[in-house]
Amino acid sequence: MARDASRVETFSDGVFAVVLTVMAVELLQYGPARATGRELPDALAHAWPTYLAYVITFGIAGQIWLGHHNMWRYVVRVDQLLLVFNLLVLLFVAAIPFTADLLSDNLRGNATEQRLTAALYLGTVLGESLFFNLSWWWARRRRLLHPDLDPQLARAVSRRLLLRPLLYLIAFAFVFVDPILSLVLYLLLVGLSLIRRPGDLPPADVDGAVSDRGR
Repeated sequence: MARDASRVETFSDGVFAVVLTVMAVELLQYGPARATGRELPDALAHAWPTYLAYVITFGIAGQIWLGHHNMWRYVVRVDQLLLVFNLLVLLFVAAIPFTADLLSDNLRGNATEQRLTAALYLGTVLGESLFFNLSWWWARRRRLLHPDLDPQLARAVSRRLLLRPLLYLIAFAFVFVDPILSLVLYLLLVGLSLIRRPGDLPPADVDGAVSDRGR
């Protein structure tokens, strides 16, 4: 029997909140005040891998939360498998701070360490994107979306979601060329996600307008 989706959204928002909090706490551990024997400008410059990992991770986590919020406002019911797919999305989201910490610790390491940690980090983001797509695909297939959702809009959202892991995969491939370049590409993809596309909230959201073709 399908169930209401509100508890899923509340639980998911809690996970995102914890992830962002953990990232902020991790950043505090690498404050320049802990770097003895250095002037403040030098200490700040020395900690650049930590700040880079924080900015990229916050951007990616924020992008995932925006996408999750936009998708789940169309979901009116859930079943067991959709819950499992959503948990797998959150599994990868919750792993992002751990892989970000590994990344910031090893960006100054040798080429093997750089590639391995960047691959773990970017692979985590790619895994989240794949299960996000599965969640949307299953919700459409099992008719768990709002019955008044415009089919044309649903197809547009599907195409957009499918494009995201493909772009992530391209950025992931650059890990084996230059890990830092790969991270910068991911950051650019986060920036592109701020452009309004089908399924995103309009400037003045009207929750009931699920069939708006202009979204």
